[in-house]
Amino acid sequence: MYFDHAGIATDDADSLAASYCQLFETNVAHEEELDDLRVLFLDIGDGYFELLEPTAPGTIQRYLDDNGPGIHHLALATPDIENALERARDQEIELIDETPRTGAWNHEVAFLHPKSTGGILIEFVQH
Repeated sequence: MYFDHAGIATDDADSLAASYCQLFETNVAHEEELDDLRVLFLDIGDGYFELLEPTAPGTIQRYLDDNGPGIHHLALATPDIENALERARDQEIELIDETPRTGAWNHEVAFLHPKSTGGILIEFVQH
């Protein structure tokens, strides 16, 4: 496994992307709409910042309402997401996703509950 991206909740992905692109001398590597949010990926070398802007009521809007802008989750890439989920189950980690689902870039993703991971929402992603 290796670090893949940090998901950052924001009310204005364009503004934050412009600021980060200038500050970190990077660019937007990918953009898409997924369910109830707009996603911008900024290339930061060995990973990405994934900017999450709500387009309708849903998970990210609730997160922003409760917590304000900031880091929403950390993602780790794995070559075998099913095996990663099984290891988590074996360690009695509470899963949000019992089975992988399709995420951005059509990657398979699954989330671990922050109650079981030291307060951090962890995402497994299989490219």
